[in-house]
Amino acid sequence: MRLRKIITTVEETLVEGGEAVSPVHRVAIVIAVIGNPWSGKGYVDDLGPGIDAVASALGALLAPRVVAALGAPVEAYGKAAIVGLDGEIEHASALIHTLKFGNHFREAASATTLLPAVEKRAGAGATFDIPLKHITDATVRSHHQSVEARVADGPRADEILVGLAAASSGRPKQRLRAFSATER
Repeated sequence: MRLRKIITTVEETLVEGGEAVSPVHRVAIVIAVIGNPWSGKGYVDDLGPGIDAVASALGALLAPRVVAALGAPVEAYGKAAIVGLDGEIEHASALIHTLKFGNHFREAASATTLLPAVEKRAGAGATFDIPLKHITDATVRSHHQSVEARVADGPRADEILVGLAAASSGRPKQRLRAFSATER
């Protein structure tokens, strides 16, 4: 894995709608900027060797960092990737949509649900909204949220940004009813 940089951010929401948030709502994001393992090779039919070479090591690198940065038990989590303009969206998907990557975060967060994800192709400075859901029950409405992430100088054309996000709670001051069988 050709790792160029790692960016870690922590956001704390203290007030929402003019009301104090207690406990403080925390969201941590860790993004790795890596070389696209398929860049410059033309169309690659079998992405397996690249996945094997990068996905697990990347998950093992990012998962403990995002949990540590959060500094609180993880209640919601998500993942995202942006492939540079010379890559394919499938390259971003290949790295994050494998248990070799995602299981590191599930284990670090003591999670059981599917990790929500987003991926796209874009140039340096593009933003993406990382979707978050509850770590053990994806129907817990209060934890459906997203967090915006951006790397000013990435991805370069031959790179992929891979990010993990974790939240300490559901949305600040959430007050929607729980899902019900009769709701349409």
